[in-house]
Amino acid sequence: MTARSTRCTTAKTRTSRLAAVAAIAVAGSMLLTACGDQTESASTPTDTGSASAGKAPLFSKLPADIQKAGVIKVGTDASYAPMEFTEGGKIVGVDPDLGEALSKQLGVKLEFVSGTFDGLITSIYSGRQQLIMSSMTDNKKRQEGLDDNGKKIGKGIDFVDYFSSGVSLLVKKGNPQGINSLDDLCGKTVAVQRGTIYEDTFKAQAAKCGDKKLTIQAFDTDAEAQTRVKAGGAVADLNDYPVAAYIAKTSGGGNDFEVVGSQSDVGLFGIGVSKENTQLRDAVKEALDAIIKDGSYAEVLKKWDVEDSAVKSATINAGK
Repeated sequence: MTARSTRCTTAKTRTSRLAAVAAIAVAGSMLLTACGDQTESASTPTDTGSASAGKAPLFSKLPADIQKAGVIKVGTDASYAPMEFTEGGKIVGVDPDLGEALSKQLGVKLEFVSGTFDGLITSIYSGRQQLIMSSMTDNKKRQEGLDDNGKKIGKGIDFVDYFSSGVSLLVKKGNPQGINSLDDLCGKTVAVQRGTIYEDTFKAQAAKCGDKKLTIQAFDTDAEAQTRVKAGGAVADLNDYPVAAYIAKTSGGGNDFEVVGSQSDVGLFGIGVSKENTQLRDAVKEALDAIIKDGSYAEVLKKWDVEDSAVKSATINAGK
């Protein structure tokens, strides 16, 4: 499991995010297919990259319409620090920084626009975005556009896999309920972002708990779920390890939350792209391999203290 699939539905893994998210939490961080069209936030779109087309090694590999436009529109849910979050009105984090490195290979800007996670896949097929970079877990259901029962509910997407992560439980500082594993949640209430694989994981655990009911409170954002845990209305939230660790470190100066238990369900985050746009997909894969080779990929991960999540090479649809 990993990453917000890690949101509108699939099973295991996604998440909401946070310097800005941490601030929200103090005040208050595969949907298989999207639950609806993407609703953009008020944050200013973030342009990454300044490479000129003439000097970029992979510009010619891009589809003609993108070459002409000089920009790739990237959908994200900027509420998932350190992966992507809003700071000073700008979208920042691991994914925007990787987007900047990719832009130098591709010779076009990557313009990040924030919206709801469960609308990201729909935004690809509505034409509003061309890529998804939002800590989205690559899994077979998302690839094929299936729900948890294997029913076709929409178009699937392809993934260029770029990041590896497991998930961890986030609890109130001091762990007053003594939570150390999913099994410890039986008979208790948890909070989670709606439509994520994390919600699916909690649902699977609820079935396992049986009569010892596990109550799940689902929210539009992970920041809301964090607030619920902080207030004592829920005993735990579930998130990708890098995000959970970041929240625990930053929220309330490190006094609000802590990460408990070990990482589980390690999986891959993927850059989402329409199955009908294999040329863009392949160009992004080649660009990702290039930044892994030249070291700029490692520099970004080191900057955000997530080196353990590095992949050795780009892959396509390698998620399970």
